[in-house]
Amino acid sequence: MKPKFSTLIILIWVATIILAPFAFSEFYLPLIRDHFFKFNEILRGDWYKQTTGFILLSLVLFEVVLAVRKRSRKWKIVIPGSMKLWRSLHIFLGIGLLGMVLIHTGGSTGENYNAIFLWVFFGVSLSALVGVVAETGIVESPRKEFSLVPAVTSDVGKFLPIYSKGVLVRGLRLIWLSIHIFLVSIFVIMLGFHIFLAYFFQ
Repeated sequence: MKPKFSTLIILIWVATIILAPFAFSEFYLPLIRDHFFKFNEILRGDWYKQTTGFILLSLVLFEVVLAVRKRSRKWKIVIPGSMKLWRSLHIFLGIGLLGMVLIHTGGSTGENYNAIFLWVFFGVSLSALVGVVAETGIVESPRKEFSLVPAVTSDVGKFLPIYSKGVLVRGLRLIWLSIHIFLVSIFVIMLGFHIFLAYFFQ
């Protein structure tokens, strides 16, 4: 059930569509505020923010289950389903999280702390998606060997290092997964602080 390269490319387009409103929020948010006052009040209201916030928190906690699933044998915890199933759920749920963040924020990039928090979340999502797409592209490629630099001539090609799929995937995973885990760690800390601020200033 692991997503194929073509499915992941579609998910990149879906993520791009979800992220587009954040790029244009400075144009449409004032229009909503000026012409759709009641709708704007709902988007900014405590009930709306709390409801969508708790849904987001539930999705984040479900995403964390993947980390537990990876270590379940080591910790002697029984969690049904294969790693491929959980990895697929993690990927699709990550896209769902992007969509839910759009619903929660209305596309607003926020200010100060909230802006940094949002960009860290984007980094978490995009580091994972780009890494998985690159990895899957290599695995599904008919080529057996890869060079990081394309050879211009056959003489130059003799001096370039050649990598097998396994070596290249492991090297890529070391880079993107390290970045992803680092950003997830920052995100979890910021999430706790975000929840505290939301209730402190309520």
